[in-house]
Amino acid sequence: MTNLPEHAGTPGAPEMRAGDADRERVAQVLRDAAGEGRLSLTELDERLDAVYAAKTYAELEPITRDLPAPGAAAPSAPVSGADWRPVQGAPTWKSGIGIMSGFQRSGVWNVPRKFSALAFWGGGKIDLREARFDEGAVTIRALAIMGGFEIIVPDDITVHVKGLGIMGGFDQRASGPGVPGSPTVVVKGLAFWGGVGVKRRKSSRQKRKRQKELETD
Repeated sequence: MTNLPEHAGTPGAPEMRAGDADRERVAQVLRDAAGEGRLSLTELDERLDAVYAAKTYAELEPITRDLPAPGAAAPSAPVSGADWRPVQGAPTWKSGIGIMSGFQRSGVWNVPRKFSALAFWGGGKIDLREARFDEGAVTIRALAIMGGFEIIVPDDITVHVKGLGIMGGFDQRASGPGVPGSPTVVVKGLAFWGGVGVKRRKSSRQKRKRQKELETD
């Protein structure tokens, strides 16, 4: 008997009939992938339709073939372009906490693969306009309880905002693609009686590039 890939969550012969539990395991893989920015909401809906229509393991297996296994660290694409790569000697912050106070992460700093932010009766500012990136994909987990965050991202990177606002706001208008080779930033988390604002702004990197273009015209 040939087992299907573990990441599909459907071990068994391809012709074997799939059960509700099998379909739900595959559906959860898709939801996790969407939360990490690997699938768009449209792609998620399309694949979920295919999952719940599947009758056998053979029909389920291709749906998650291009996704990493649950709990496994997917290889991160290297950051291309000298302006994105880490700077030796620059600070690397993995978190920010504002409890009845505030914090700020800005300027030239190296952003790790995961950054955690907490605001309780306080707030914080996370400015990525001059930031450098350790890896090609970054996840910011923001928890704002009766507090808030201002997250500023440069115009030329890819952004996916996946957070939830309960009696508060989680601004998702900044979601969108960046230039080829740019890092991807996923902002997720919860705002309860608080807010998380994500805004796109031009960086000095973009201004320098534009200045060079004008000089060569």
